[in-house]
Amino acid sequence: MSVLLETNLPLTLLHRGKVRDNYELGDKLLIVASDRISAFDVVLPCGIPEKGAVLNLLSAFWFEKTAHLVPNHVIEVVRDVRQLNAYHPGRRTYPASLVNRSMIVRRADRIAVECVIRGYLSGSAWAEYASNGTIHGTAARARMRESERLTQPIFTPTTKADTGHDQPLSMSDLVALVGESLAEELKERSLAVYAFAEQYASTRGIIIADTKMEFGFLDGHLGLIDELLTPDSSRFWDATSYQPGRPQPSFDKQMVRDWLTASGWNKEPPGPMLPDDLIKRTSQRYREAYRRLTGQSL
Repeated sequence: MSVLLETNLPLTLLHRGKVRDNYELGDKLLIVASDRISAFDVVLPCGIPEKGAVLNLLSAFWFEKTAHLVPNHVIEVVRDVRQLNAYHPGRRTYPASLVNRSMIVRRADRIAVECVIRGYLSGSAWAEYASNGTIHGTAARARMRESERLTQPIFTPTTKADTGHDQPLSMSDLVALVGESLAEELKERSLAVYAFAEQYASTRGIIIADTKMEFGFLDGHLGLIDELLTPDSSRFWDATSYQPGRPQPSFDKQMVRDWLTASGWNKEPPGPMLPDDLIKRTSQRYREAYRRLTGQSL
């Protein structure tokens, strides 16, 4: 299957991230989710078929489902490239590859914070707990197991780094960065979205162990931006095989991280090419997450 690794549209490119390409579209933005895949902050030379469509359509699904909790930047998903001419008139030709993998959004003043919500003890939180007995710098109850459900979800914000690793922010750090009122609103809105999504996902046989969200100001009002509750921004587990006390198989790129670690790669650019069977299995995992959560196939 073909993959889209890079876009070159007849529009002004504002930013090319690890996965998304953002273009100016009149007074709006066009966000295109490519099939690029990154690991350990390095973009790999291969892509994952249909990954971009999964990220884009699943984000759109969640933005719509949570709009009653928090407004968001979505105007419409690109289902036909002719839609773009309504925002940027003129005789321009756009590739069919934009269909389903791109969306037209309102511009936002981004808040440079990753709003992370954790409902289960996994990933970097587990590593910190196993080493220090703390979660995000706060003492936690003793004798917890890896992947165990937390008594209640916790808000563990980080910086939003364009390159390198995000750094943890305490609540006092966040208050110093954005002010007390906005810090509390970010926390409350993030927790509300996670609680809603976790409950819904449970009816689809999926556990949302943790997720990260981004916010910005849309016409002066706080709203969700970027992506929402995708396999790239969240840790999805199969509820039927969940067993605390060990790592859980995830509907994401964990297989890729595991293979790269075992390969002996030094985690410095350039990244290695992935084997074909791993690319295929990773694509299947992304598509399965979409099918499980939405009830539809791509």
